[in-house]
Amino acid sequence: QVQLVESGGGLVQAGGSLRLSCTASDTAKTYAMGWFRQAPGKEREFVAGISWSGGYTYYSDPVKGRFTISSDKAKNSIYLQMNSLKVEDTAVYYCNKDDYGKGVVMDPKDFGSWGQGTQVTVSS
Repeated sequence: QVQLVESGGGLVQAGGSLRLSCTASDTAKTYAMGWFRQAPGKEREFVAGISWSGGYTYYSDPVKGRFTISSDKAKNSIYLQMNSLKVEDTAVYYCNKDDYGKGVVMDPKDFGSWGQGTQVTVSS
């Protein structure tokens, strides 16, 4: 089973920045990787995705212009640079990978297993 390890979360004031990291144990069949988040009492939602071959990226509307997803294929890793953080960005952030060619826009319901996530808390 592929393992996903997220890190880099923390407590930050509104307007601040954080950089999240995610490393997968195996990306041999990966088409794309993405970031997701789940706030208390809410469903998990897609945040950003990146194609594994060409670096094509896609962002959800709430984070567009503030977050940047990037990848390092040699390290089986993706990153999420989060700038201009808002209180509503508070959530546990997860990553996952698409091994079936569904694309960079991912539905959390398509994934059966997840890593432990990393908590991001933005204070006002």
